[in-house]
Amino acid sequence: MTDRIEAVKAYLLDLQDRICNALAAEDGSAGFIEDAWTRPAGGGGRTRVIEQGAVIEKGGVNFSHVFGANLPPSASAHRPELAGRGFQALGVSLVIHPESPHVPTSHANVRFFCAEKEGEEPVWWFGGGFDLTPYYANAEDCVYWHKVARDACAPFGADVYPRYKEWCDRYFHLKHRNEPRGIGGLFFDDLNQWDFDTSFAFTRAIGDAYLEAYLPILQKRKNQPFTEQQREFQAYRRGRYVEFNLVFDRGTLFGLQSGGRTESILMSLPPMVRWGYDWKPEPGSEEARLTEYFLKNRDWLGEAGL
Repeated sequence: MTDRIEAVKAYLLDLQDRICNALAAEDGSAGFIEDAWTRPAGGGGRTRVIEQGAVIEKGGVNFSHVFGANLPPSASAHRPELAGRGFQALGVSLVIHPESPHVPTSHANVRFFCAEKEGEEPVWWFGGGFDLTPYYANAEDCVYWHKVARDACAPFGADVYPRYKEWCDRYFHLKHRNEPRGIGGLFFDDLNQWDFDTSFAFTRAIGDAYLEAYLPILQKRKNQPFTEQQREFQAYRRGRYVEFNLVFDRGTLFGLQSGGRTESILMSLPPMVRWGYDWKPEPGSEEARLTEYFLKNRDWLGEAGL
């Protein structure tokens, strides 16, 4: 298993480099600062953060490789037979919060888990995906995002995209609000039904597709003018993002429960956010259309005839 873990690690480090380089070039003003860290209980990582850029208000692209003697509860809750095993967890996780409310927030993650116990075969699985959270949404962007997701899945079976799209819709759902976090994408976890090489190839395909999916949307929308009122709405909707990450997100819970580095775990939170008591958008407004039309579990490709 050691060789396999090293191969995954090499890919993830390279992916982090490629994504950071591409996003910094697109911003054109700010770059990523790197904060390498070690975890006292085992492992470490490198956190990369960009702030107050020309395009990106705050973003983080993190690599981590942590290990320990016992899986945290968030990792073994749905697989109690693994409780008490040692573990290794590797991943790249990113969240990009652009300044313009016309540019969606994007999130992506690819990860690998291995649970080991002396005298038994290691149990491994991959997970990941990417999803988009617009504020002033465009249907063509939503269709494009999902087309890239479908095309990345296509070599692995016609059923893969529909299953992992539906899983994404189900996972990124704020139960207490009864609404999706965004317009979805892909989400998968516990992936080991294929052999290791196929599972790793699929995970690479998803990791590599993120820039293809996000950069054209960022390029198209980043120079659209916006008002202070639109920025206020963006800050209000960012509150939903915070609620999901702190209440439901499995990665956040795993990081905190495993004694991870708090600054790196919470780098996904936006820099400016607001809540308003029972605030509702004006009927018929662009703001109202976000929840009435876009934040629905739509078949974007089917509706577009694709």
